[in-house]
Amino acid sequence: MAIQVETKDCTALTDADLAELADLGASGAADFGIGHLSKAKEDWVLITTARVEGKLHGYSFSTLERIGGTPCVLLGLISIRRTSKRDQVLRGVMGEEYHRALMAFPDEDVLVGSRLATASGFEAFKALTELIPRPGHRAVGEERAWGRRLAKRFGVESTFDEKAFIVRGNGSVPNHLDHESSKPEKIDPDVAGLFADVRAAKGDTLIAYGWTMAEDLLKLGALR
Repeated sequence: MAIQVETKDCTALTDADLAELADLGASGAADFGIGHLSKAKEDWVLITTARVEGKLHGYSFSTLERIGGTPCVLLGLISIRRTSKRDQVLRGVMGEEYHRALMAFPDEDVLVGSRLATASGFEAFKALTELIPRPGHRAVGEERAWGRRLAKRFGVESTFDEKAFIVRGNGSVPNHLDHESSKPEKIDPDVAGLFADVRAAKGDTLIAYGWTMAEDLLKLGALR
């Protein structure tokens, strides 16, 4: 079944659109309510939606910008409906993000970053390299600096632990990449271990990022 993906400016979102986005939470996805989504409309630039036979199956709020001159795709929040099609929907949403990045930053390496509540979120980063954090690797120097930059951009620097890359929550639903793996048994235990101290129920998240090299972005961002 073909997935229809569309991106538009957040300013074009109507009240009816926001209500539709909020309804996706009924599928078991994160409860991003109307108030939360209205704030996202103000804070982010682009909204991408993915539909199957006209029904909303996923969306992302994002922005393309430069941080210190470096091209970045910043994913404010993503939510994917919990159905058998969720892996394809996630790929469709991320494919659109890569396409927008290719159009904005041709011939450049691009950083992609977001906040994750569970190990399932790393499935969105499968195409990226040099993931931070990652099992068996101790982030140092510039890698930690990027964690701090992203925490500042996400507005959570005051509760960010730069060694663990964890943002401590306050009990409310945080902006994050909300996706539940269709095959949780195949998640690498070492990747799951990165979330051992992430208390998702209390709103903790893990700031994660990776890179797509210019030559890879040519393929990832190609229209299908």
